[in-house]
Amino acid sequence: MSGSNTSPGGHCVTEVTRTTAAALKLTVAQARRRFAAVPVARLATLGPAGEPHLVPVTFTLDGDHLYTAVDAKPKTTTDLRRLRNIRRDPRVAVLADHYEADWDRLWWARAEGLAAILGEPGDRARPLELLAARYPQYRANPPAGPVIAITVARWTGWAANDEDMPSA
Repeated sequence: MSGSNTSPGGHCVTEVTRTTAAALKLTVAQARRRFAAVPVARLATLGPAGEPHLVPVTFTLDGDHLYTAVDAKPKTTTDLRRLRNIRRDPRVAVLADHYEADWDRLWWARAEGLAAILGEPGDRARPLELLAARYPQYRANPPAGPVIAITVARWTGWAANDEDMPSA
């Protein structure tokens, strides 16, 4: 591990866990680039009483637009809570992150914005093309459910360092 040693309790101590470590606040471009590099993110919606609801999603980015679809993976219902929540309150956040034992390599990126549910074939076509280009499973079995389209208003992120930054 880069810049690490072991504490008396046997726990790994990295540069990030030292008080002198400086965290890296990501720029919009860095956050977007790191976000795009991961295959799965977590979509947060707001329930009726303002409680968070969090689900993992596959996604694609097109500039400041993020798309995810209700796909063929088994679900307990077609009346998904995330869709009900978005219909009631379109404010969402989507989090992508990287974790490993070497805390000098940790990072996260968040996209916050407003979501819309696309159900018409013409509205779904371009997002589904983008999703199929990213995920082979969608080429073989295109999502039949609605597409969630998020217009990202804010990108934020943090990284333990600027090493291993995915290239543009």
